[in-house]
Amino acid sequence: MDEADSVLIDDAVTPLILSGMGGNRAQAETYVAAAGIAEALEPGRDYRVDRRRRDVELTEAGRGRVEELAAGLRGVWRGERRREELVLQEGQAVIVDESTGRTLPDRTWRAGLHQAIEAREALEVRPMRDTLARISFQRFFNRYEHLSGMSGTAREARAELWTTYRRPTVVLPTHRPGRRDVLPTVVTRTGAEKWARVVEEIERAHARGRPVLVGTPSIRESERLSELLSERDVEHRVLNARRHAEEASIIASAGQGGRVTVATNMAGRGTDIALGEGVADAGGLHVVATSFHESARVDRQLFGRGARQGDPGSARMIASLEDELLARFLGGLGALRGAVPRSLRPALFRIAQWRARGAARAQRRSVLDADERLDEALSFAGVEH
Repeated sequence: MDEADSVLIDDAVTPLILSGMGGNRAQAETYVAAAGIAEALEPGRDYRVDRRRRDVELTEAGRGRVEELAAGLRGVWRGERRREELVLQEGQAVIVDESTGRTLPDRTWRAGLHQAIEAREALEVRPMRDTLARISFQRFFNRYEHLSGMSGTAREARAELWTTYRRPTVVLPTHRPGRRDVLPTVVTRTGAEKWARVVEEIERAHARGRPVLVGTPSIRESERLSELLSERDVEHRVLNARRHAEEASIIASAGQGGRVTVATNMAGRGTDIALGEGVADAGGLHVVATSFHESARVDRQLFGRGARQGDPGSARMIASLEDELLARFLGGLGALRGAVPRSLRPALFRIAQWRARGAARAQRRSVLDADERLDEALSFAGVEH
């Protein structure tokens, strides 16, 4: 398989599920009502947000407020626990893969979460799906007698690939000597300072006639950077899930002299971006990352878009102390971040990535354990004749 670490590790935080249509119109109306109640709640007073666990918890005042707002509703709204579950969940809602930026139109979130988001966004609320069968990625792929794959970033995951799949990892030498120049990381104090520094980095390379590929962690931030570049009259193209149909043409020209491409992580994974005439002499493709990801492997995947097949190129990470990664995994150290010397700021992100990696590994272990417990329980059910 291609991108083996992405399939076997990153995607393994959720099980594979086969589902069929279920639910009814009454359920859809329930989620619409829940969205209205959630909209009336005030952050801080009625609920608290745990950014690390991506969880929301109602306060005592919030529970009372939900009970008050749901007083005239019947059915599931009469149960306190179910009432709170409905309120705490948030055209067509389409999931976007966090790692690649690609849309996943055939997937939906479970337990009513997808319907809650559709209601929140004033979309048509589709019926819930019933789970027909499920299996973890780990158990599914371990059923294959022969399993192998390749990836440019599997080395960091070699321990888990062995313990989970019993597959060793072999590092192969590159076809040609690497010529990628990884420049020192820049960490600014605020997000605004970061984006100003990113624009400056782009303009500097653009002025030398070099193509620039800028990686952003989300569609929203790719659009934000596009606005900043437009204000500076920097011609560029944007590649994200909203423009996925243009991916081939955008990537095909991303190596031309002076071309600026702003993209989410979907940009040309595994693709050699051909350099235009004279670009190699100017220094090759310059890759700019605008935030650290939870996995250092994803950072390397973005840097790997440039300086391929022996071509020259460079890469730089530009982040800020206000980035989501630090907020989620170093929340308790928030007050100390500003006091950290500039030279030590990148170390904060390495610590946050270490914590994120541990949390993701624990989640994958939890999925596998639940799958094994379910398999053991069903093994006692027997077979009817």
